[in-house]
Amino acid sequence: MKVLIATDGSKYGKWATEWVARMPFAEKPDVSVLHVTDVEALRAPFMFQPVVIGNEPFIQEEIKRIEARGKTAMAEAKAQMASLKLKGKLVSERGSAGSTILDRAPQRDGLVAIGSRGLDALDRFMLGSVSTQVTLHAPCSVLIVKEEPRPLSRILFAADGSKASEKALRFLLTKLHPEEREGLEPIDVVVMHAMPFLKFPELKEAGARLVEQCANKLLKAGYVVDEVVQLGKPADEILKVATKKKVDLIVTGAKGMGAVARFLLGSVSTKVVQHSTCSVLVVR
Repeated sequence: MKVLIATDGSKYGKWATEWVARMPFAEKPDVSVLHVTDVEALRAPFMFQPVVIGNEPFIQEEIKRIEARGKTAMAEAKAQMASLKLKGKLVSERGSAGSTILDRAPQRDGLVAIGSRGLDALDRFMLGSVSTQVTLHAPCSVLIVKEEPRPLSRILFAADGSKASEKALRFLLTKLHPEEREGLEPIDVVVMHAMPFLKFPELKEAGARLVEQCANKLLKAGYVVDEVVQLGKPADEILKVATKKKVDLIVTGAKGMGAVARFLLGSVSTKVVQHSTCSVLVVR
């Protein structure tokens, strides 16, 4: 599997690299680490307003600062890969960060790993602007890294019976190997289904059957499994269970059964990515 790690020199970008190095992939991934020197914002339309015109020397100085920061980020990425014994290639490009990452992203069977926030001032608010763009529009699965890596011991898998959910389950079954982790226990997967229909108990029974079917497949693959069925708004329940179970990673399909899922990322996945405190893997 091809894996593209997007780094910008921030702690989140470095965490993304470490997450990939620690992931128990079933097969050794083909890794590329990409840094984008993004000076596009300095050429935005507002820069040509009368109040700004005449400040070209300051703009050039800022460009030099960004380029210097990019060289530092690449040197740090190279050193980090060596320390993690992560083999791969380093790529440096110039352009819009989000667009360049999307252009470089592997196709459907690959993975992009990106920090949830970066050095952009906009990224101080919730999910970073670049990571949001990549998560919404990438042609492949996306790992959004939100915290410092630790041994992956517990995953929450959100099942809803959709094709997107089936793809997420297939990722766990084929792309990761839960047992080949020296000195560590097999990965525990919390398989959960949440439904907002409170008046129809038969739907809860159907949800329980769905969870059981997924759990049986994961058990055969070597995972330890915990089954959970919740009544409530799916995104809210996923976030609650993730916190209660202290999971390291939430795995969800890019689109679900909701009507909003016809457009880009599903509404449930969007809310989970935005508000989760742990890292999230959105599978396509």
